[in-house]
Amino acid sequence: MLYFLKTNQEQIMLKSLTRKQQEIFDFLLQNQDKFSHPPTLEELCVCMGLKSRGSLHNHIKALINENLIEAPERKQRGIRLTEYAKQMIYHADNQNALPFVGFIAAGKPIEAVENITYMTIPEQLRTQQRCYVLRVKGDSMLEQGIYDGDWVIIEQRSYARNGEIVAALIDKAEATLKFIEQYPHETLLIPANSAMEAMRYNPEQVEIQGVLVGQMRSYTQNH
Repeated sequence: MLYFLKTNQEQIMLKSLTRKQQEIFDFLLQNQDKFSHPPTLEELCVCMGLKSRGSLHNHIKALINENLIEAPERKQRGIRLTEYAKQMIYHADNQNALPFVGFIAAGKPIEAVENITYMTIPEQLRTQQRCYVLRVKGDSMLEQGIYDGDWVIIEQRSYARNGEIVAALIDKAEATLKFIEQYPHETLLIPANSAMEAMRYNPEQVEIQGVLVGQMRSYTQNH
């Protein structure tokens, strides 16, 4: 598991890395905007004064395993930071900022599309775990006080207790916000609207993306 201490964007210490891996990661963080293109292994060796390309390759593999560097593809040259690593840089200077990843349905499921920006969230509305923000579309949760246009803060995790409100991904394509009830033979996603019925799925169709921990509403902006 990866643990990190937020300091500033030029030094994000990761307990899971060796000293040399940390040095390589720090170098990439500090110089990402200075490269005209993502550096190759050879270029990184020269820039860091390293003699062994094989040793560097092993360190790069470790950083890939930590989701800090993208795994190279056949058509892709150069060493690139992942979006996760870039988000860490942002959070180092904006500790109350959470990623806003798009809309979620409180009604019929809508397509799950991530278009990440950031929002500053009061610490009282989040937990100490990784969280993100979604905006609600629809009225299936209105009897729980969750209205169309509200922002909800979701603690990112893949499990929930029965009766919790979850952000659920259905068939890896559609996202919805509902109460969850889980049984060996089926999973129910239950609205908080007496005019709507529970949605029933085979357990393998539903992936829990997180659990509701906070909510915000604007009375001045149009929904």
